[in-house]
Amino acid sequence: MTFPALPATIEAALATRGYAEATPVQAEVLRAGAAGRDLVVSAQTGSGKTVAFGLAMAPQLLDDDGKIGFAPAPLALVVTPTRELALQVSRELSWLYERTGARVATCVGGMNPSAERKVLGSGPAIVVGTPGRLRDHFERGALDLSALAVAVLDEADEMLDMGFREELEAILDATPETRRTLLFSATMPRPIEALARRYQTDALRIATIGEGGRGHGDIAYQAVTVSPPEVENAVVNLLRFHEAETAILFCATREKVRHLHATLQERGFAVVALSGEHSQSERNQALQALRDGRARVCVATDVAARGIDLPTLSLVVHVEIPRDVETLQHRSGRTGRAGRKGIAVLIVPFSARRRVEAMLHRAQIAAAWQEVPGREAIAHKDRERLLGKLLAPTEFDAADRELARQLLEERSPEDIAAMLVHAHRARLPEPEEIAANSREAQKERHRPGFEDTVWFRMDLGRREGADPRWLLPLICRRGHITRNEIGAIRIGQAETYFQVPRAIADKYAAAAARTAEGEEDAVPIERSDAGPREAARTNRQRRPSRSAADNAFVKAKAPARKFAKASGAAARPVPAGPGPKPGKPAHKHKRKFKHS
Repeated sequence: MTFPALPATIEAALATRGYAEATPVQAEVLRAGAAGRDLVVSAQTGSGKTVAFGLAMAPQLLDDDGKIGFAPAPLALVVTPTRELALQVSRELSWLYERTGARVATCVGGMNPSAERKVLGSGPAIVVGTPGRLRDHFERGALDLSALAVAVLDEADEMLDMGFREELEAILDATPETRRTLLFSATMPRPIEALARRYQTDALRIATIGEGGRGHGDIAYQAVTVSPPEVENAVVNLLRFHEAETAILFCATREKVRHLHATLQERGFAVVALSGEHSQSERNQALQALRDGRARVCVATDVAARGIDLPTLSLVVHVEIPRDVETLQHRSGRTGRAGRKGIAVLIVPFSARRRVEAMLHRAQIAAAWQEVPGREAIAHKDRERLLGKLLAPTEFDAADRELARQLLEERSPEDIAAMLVHAHRARLPEPEEIAANSREAQKERHRPGFEDTVWFRMDLGRREGADPRWLLPLICRRGHITRNEIGAIRIGQAETYFQVPRAIADKYAAAAARTAEGEEDAVPIERSDAGPREAARTNRQRRPSRSAADNAFVKAKAPARKFAKASGAAARPVPAGPGPKPGKPAHKHKRKFKHS
């Protein structure tokens, strides 16, 4: 959709930046029904919402000639949750209003407050800032809100999540009741709706999230399934496979950010971290490292990544599953912006696949389910990238060619090319070995020679303290085989199962029977037609159900047990009773057996 009629100064700014068509959110805020009204807008990050509210507030700021000029007091106020987002919004509004004569002031934490107060006194028409710093300037008398015509809350949901409700209310209470209020939020929880009811009048609701079947048409969604212990290996291989110029890895907690950051640093990746435990100075250094290419990977929490705008970001990895659809879209929206293509990958433990599938369905996202790239796939990609880099047109100076001639005198062209390839590969972190990711492969992983096995069982389990460290020697000694001839071992509550290759199963069974004859307390070992899973299923089916009386007894005792646990009564010494119940032994003796 093309832009509707706009002031000449604004049209010229858009044309200079190459804006030919309005995005959905820009078109919605400019339609006739939205003119002059308070707005509540659900818009995804990266959808052009900054330009959208910049265009929406223009009628309240510009005169008939499309100018603003000197403003004794600010006419528009934009409040954002983070310093990075405030600076980004300030840059966008500066070029959009460049030809109007408007000045844009930015007030954020980490900057010199005295310098900001001086700028506020020079007549800016638009002020952009974070809640805490804006409130500080207002309470000190440096920020005059008496003439405010438009107030914009950008990413309002995040500001409330970060605990800025009091600051927002203090700022909005100081503005004229005639002001226009534009509330932009990726999600619309109840606190946002309450804020809208209190500070807006007859607000128009606009929702553009999910148009076109998903949050961003320029994002390719992928999902890879892994076993939980291999999540970090999957991260390593995904980074190596894509070799993105800039990538963000999203984690749920700052502890996970810290751990993954240290792991990737140890593996040789140029990586930085962003979480709530980092100071503003550390955040600035990390973002600058990403922008100038000294770092290519950022490990971050959801909150810490708000407001980050990295033009080279092309890969988002959800290391931990997002808590809801909005978080999924907001994380992924860091990439695929302004017409650029991006990739969003979800790392999904096997047990969480159904939950992720349901989340993707609700978000109307068609994700490609894939396996984690293995060593061969990564090596193939490396070869393609290296050939493209080495065969690209390059200009050489005289010194380069002189050095090349000296090398050719000492080595063959093939040796020189091989050394160049080796030097390139030496800088790359080594990929990880990933086990087969299909569900069948996850159920059973066979070593060579264990494709055809027989299960054996023994009446010994966790209840008797069974442990692989001494079970394995016992199994080997009883059957006269080595540990290399033992396959999988499954220890249950009351029994243990283990695999022996079918080729030696008869020999093992006979040896186990002979060795049992000479020992008084030897644990019986016998073949099992059913493996551990089938046996567990059979035991569950055989387990008797409780009677109505049993259920009533358990229900009656449950509150007492709950109270005892909460009060710590279970940890107190229990007075001696009259003794065991009739017909029951005073002590339960454990079964005796030999460990070796």
